[in-house]
Amino acid sequence: QVQLVESGGGSVQPGGSLRLSCAASGRTFSTLTMGWFRQAPGKEREFVAAITWSSSSTYYTDSVKGRFTISRDNAKSTVYLQMNSLKPEDTAVYYCNTARPAPYGLGWLGNGSWGLGTLVTVSS
Repeated sequence: QVQLVESGGGSVQPGGSLRLSCAASGRTFSTLTMGWFRQAPGKEREFVAAITWSSSSTYYTDSVKGRFTISRDNAKSTVYLQMNSLKPEDTAVYYCNTARPAPYGLGWLGNGSWGLGTLVTVSS
């Protein structure tokens, strides 16, 4: 099973940028689709972005398209989320996880154990 540790969160003003990292352990990382998810206060966890094992395909929830970029470095067993033009509604705890398609094309689901996440706060 892949163990995951998220980092890179912090407090930024609206319009700012952050880069999140997720370090994975386990020899199967390079074969897995990885995703970022987030949970805002008082809300359910939601899908943000996913990337296939070869980086050939990426997927984003509509609210972050054009602002967030997911990438990975299989040699370092790390997946990244570059977040630009941040908005207050991006405030959440961000988690990475292995990802699988949800039924009926309804986005993506986390497919493994959840880590502690990293907190992103966007506020003026």
